[in-house]
Amino acid sequence: MKAIGVDEAFIAKLVETFYGRVLQHPKLGPVFDARLSGRWPEHMDRMKSFWSSVAFRSGAYGGKPVQAHHGVANMTPDLFPQWLSLFSETLEDVAPTPEAKDWFMATAERIAKSLTLSLFYNPALDDPTKKTG
Repeated sequence: MKAIGVDEAFIAKLVETFYGRVLQHPKLGPVFDARLSGRWPEHMDRMKSFWSSVAFRSGAYGGKPVQAHHGVANMTPDLFPQWLSLFSETLEDVAPTPEAKDWFMATAERIAKSLTLSLFYNPALDDPTKKTG
């Protein structure tokens, strides 16, 4: 990570910039703020710990992302592409190198896909015996 310009200061800047933008986003802001109202400082610390743990494989984050996102009011699958787009824009502005941008974006895409599948996938909808023609 150091070779591509990633350190704790960058992670803090990424998280603070991104979630500042999330709050201003017309669709994402209300969903996040309703869930985190009064708990933003704790969330920011948790997200810094999460990204640090992922980037440096430190084990610093001990949360359960799927459970944390389960039951969030007004969360829909179509919010994830918007989240990713905003994350990409933020990386464009703050990533120290193209390699850092690429790594964080690829990781965010995997996380979004995993959360989307965990929260919204219904295997019954893919059951070929239930398909109509």
